[in-house]
Amino acid sequence: MASMRYVSTRGLAPVVSFSEAVTLGLAPDGGLFVPAELPDLRPHLAAWGKLGYDDLAFEFLRLFADDVPTEELRGMVRAAYTTFDHADRAPLVRLSDDLAVLELFHGPTLAFKDFALQLLGRLYERQVRLTGRPITVLGATSGDTGSAAIHGLLGRPGVRIFILYPNGRVAPLQERQMACTGADNVFPIAIPGSFDDAQKIVKDLFGDRGFVADVGLSAINSINLARVLAQCVYYLWARLRLDEAGQGETEFVVPTGNFGNVLAGWMLSRMQVPGLRFCVATNRNDILHRFFSTGDYSAGSVEPSLAPSMDIQAASNFERYVWFLENGDSARVRAVMADVAAGRGYVSHSPALGSVRSARLDDEGIRAVIARVYADYGYVADPHTACGFAVEPLSGVSQVVLATASPAKFPDTVRAAIGLDPRHPSLDALADHPIVRHELAADASVVRDFVRRHA
Repeated sequence: MASMRYVSTRGLAPVVSFSEAVTLGLAPDGGLFVPAELPDLRPHLAAWGKLGYDDLAFEFLRLFADDVPTEELRGMVRAAYTTFDHADRAPLVRLSDDLAVLELFHGPTLAFKDFALQLLGRLYERQVRLTGRPITVLGATSGDTGSAAIHGLLGRPGVRIFILYPNGRVAPLQERQMACTGADNVFPIAIPGSFDDAQKIVKDLFGDRGFVADVGLSAINSINLARVLAQCVYYLWARLRLDEAGQGETEFVVPTGNFGNVLAGWMLSRMQVPGLRFCVATNRNDILHRFFSTGDYSAGSVEPSLAPSMDIQAASNFERYVWFLENGDSARVRAVMADVAAGRGYVSHSPALGSVRSARLDDEGIRAVIARVYADYGYVADPHTACGFAVEPLSGVSQVVLATASPAKFPDTVRAAIGLDPRHPSLDALADHPIVRHELAADASVVRDFVRRHA
């Protein structure tokens, strides 16, 4: 079988291997790496249906990480998921005959990002060991990515991590998970503005090729393809469990802001896995809902909400989706992304848009849905997951709502909705730790200088 190769969505960067794509994160031409071809998974599904989560993740990822020795990859995958506190890793919780929840918050930071970032930390550690060169990891977060990235890289030799986040716009416990680690290789950076401002700084710095080379810069955000591939696995895991139960076509309802989570499932459907449908669930920052409803991707202003991890108007993974919509036409992708960057937006008339539904929920609706779900099912949802529960089902199609974070990370919102105070021991332990963060201006040159001094 030919080696898996990875190309840039913008078509002007060299073709690379899996390990090269992971290390670079962002392609040198400013694009995002995608597999040159997606495999057909149908020949594997019968055998894979008998596997536990860790082994399934290994079998899936070995198709993409084919330059990593087999047993080394198996060991990294197993080590990544032994950090989870549930044997199934992603338990499928049945609420009714046609509604289930895929719980993705049983990792060390209680959010779905752990599925990718516990593995990515080990891939980075391997890269340092093989090359002898340190890596400087840079990312932006609206809440959960930062803490999951930090906990995937805590204390790893040769790795320093810098995470930008919008000051005052992440949940208090999300900030504590980033800023109370005590690790000397971790640098949480609070900047004024929104997540989109932080993400723009990150992309600007990755565009400085001299700086990238000088500090060994690599990306932790979902612009890193390894993130998306690792997240494909839990959709595959759930689909195989549904097949085992005789469940037919299923719509996965995905709370999303940066588009990486739902893109992972959508890519899996392009690998010929049957029975998958998707619905994008957004909060008041509804650019993705507007796109899938009208075809118009035009950014608005970012408004703080009760679901802060989705307070985004510039979805990082949208470029990968455009590449697929435009049938791999990199020149067209370059033109589209130039229009988006210039504020002109993008309008698509592709019939493929009809394969994804969408919905939005404002803050008042989030509180109401948390209350309704608890009253109807006795289930406690966090504010992001609540956006998924607001979606009306399709006739004859069952739903799986992705629970992207533990309600214990957002106790104030949950308490206001249902009077309960969700807790988790790992979060309670943070109360006694001092917050250590660095407040910088939202300026790429200021952040660049800070990274140089500390990398």
